[in-house]
Amino acid sequence: MKEYRQRTEEYERAFLNSGAAVSAASRGRALPDNEDAIRTCWQRDRDRIIHCKSFRRLKHKTQVFLSPEGDHYRTRLTHTLEVAQIARTIARALRLNEDLTEAIALGHDLGHTPFGHAGERALDAVYPGGFKHYEQSVRVVEKLEKDGRGLNLTEEVKNGILCHTKGTEAFTLEGRLVRLADRIAYINHDIDDALRAGVITEEEIADAVHEKMGYTTASRINALVLSTIEASVTDAADPADNVIKMEDDMWQVFDGLNRFMFERVYLNPVCKSEEKKADMLIKALYNYFCAHESALPEEYAGIAREEGTERAVCDYIAGMTDHYAVQVFEEVFVPEGWKN
Repeated sequence: MKEYRQRTEEYERAFLNSGAAVSAASRGRALPDNEDAIRTCWQRDRDRIIHCKSFRRLKHKTQVFLSPEGDHYRTRLTHTLEVAQIARTIARALRLNEDLTEAIALGHDLGHTPFGHAGERALDAVYPGGFKHYEQSVRVVEKLEKDGRGLNLTEEVKNGILCHTKGTEAFTLEGRLVRLADRIAYINHDIDDALRAGVITEEEIADAVHEKMGYTTASRINALVLSTIEASVTDAADPADNVIKMEDDMWQVFDGLNRFMFERVYLNPVCKSEEKKADMLIKALYNYFCAHESALPEEYAGIAREEGTERAVCDYIAGMTDHYAVQVFEEVFVPEGWKN
């Protein structure tokens, strides 16, 4: 049966560009693991992520609008799927490794908090070690999933997850591609959600954006994807010359669109009116469980014994969905009526 996996590995070597990662040359896993007969190591990583509990919980975690009542607003899960779609489209055109790209994209937000970046900022303020969702995503796949065993993912996938936002770039082009695809996805779907919510209008978007990208979400994403394919280099004679980027003129317009979204949506008091409550809720839960370690679920009590109460409480809260965080808050702080 192993011929099926080997056939895929041979295809990667023959077809992918020289800058692409090939699964047969992976840096491997922290723990020994038998090879699969059919799937490459990165196909297995993708499947492990899709089947894990943290991935399923993303459907009930905020993207931008906290617990929206409309059915069509994005959640952290739909954002993740859109990132994976955009990244795979670009990876295919650039002859990069689609399986590695998809695995990184699907795992990049596994450690995100309830209530989006408001929850992240709240935990970062109270947890002594500081909190960054990309670091927590790596902790999820290394430590928290599978009852403390983790998913035992390859180094390429973990590095891509860790480096998907700020700071040092991933050591694979696929990881760098996911970083850009993440930004393309969230700017455009957040525009769509903000238009739906009436926070902005299409007319307020700069003329330069319309001229370069068009008037719809689909046309904007398509323009950015095409620009990235056109400007990126994945087969340079010197690997140091390989790069994932947009054309300079497109990047300038896209960067301006990003600034517009921060001014009108991400920092808009109307959009963020409930974030003070989310901040208070997260901090109240953190302080409560730090003072009442015995109230932690058993899986987190074990972490408390090994790594300290604050680490365990941080992990517990970061893993909550929006709805579950509210439920736990009510159970802890809201008095129940008398039951005879």
